[in-house]
This record gives sequence, C-alpha cells and structure tokens, in this order.
Amino acid sequence: MLSIFEIIMLLCFGAAWPLSIYKSWKSKSIAGKSIIFLFVVLLGYIAGIIHKMLYSMDFVIYLYIINCIMVGVDIMLYYRNKKLLENL
Repeated sequence: MLSIFEIIMLLCFGAAWPLSIYKSWKSKSIAGKSIIFLFVVLLGYIAGIIHKMLYSMDFVIYLYIINCIMVGVDIMLYYRNKKLLENL
C-alpha cells in the first residue's frame, strides 16, 4: 500500500542531502560529520529498498535509491576529506 507519509519523509530527508554533499565538497572538512551516522542512514535506506522489493514494490523505491546514492556520495566525500586532512 502506497503511503503518502513515506513519500513525504523520503522527500524531506532527500532535500537535506544535496546541501550536505555541497558543504562536504566545498569545505574539504569532516568537521560536524559522523561516519557512523551516515552508515546508519545508508543501512536504513537499504532496508527500505529491500522492503520495497520483497513486500511493497512501487515507485517509492526510486526515492529510496536516490537518497541511498546521495548518502553514498556523502560517505565518499567524508573519506576524501579525511584523506585530504591527513595529507596536510
């Protein structure tokens, strides 16, 4: 069953990731970032994707996938920025 509340939640969370990615890219810093938090959120999105695939396949899976990709990008930037700081 399609839930408007699930869609709203994913759109709201999804709206925050581009700003987080932009700040990570521009600042080249890991200040204020928690890699554990990022992986927990990524795991949550992966669980949502699996749930959609097994029990409730609908277009909302694409919102999970988009959010998952954005968190993945933020994780990669975290490690890039960490490496940049280590090389200073």
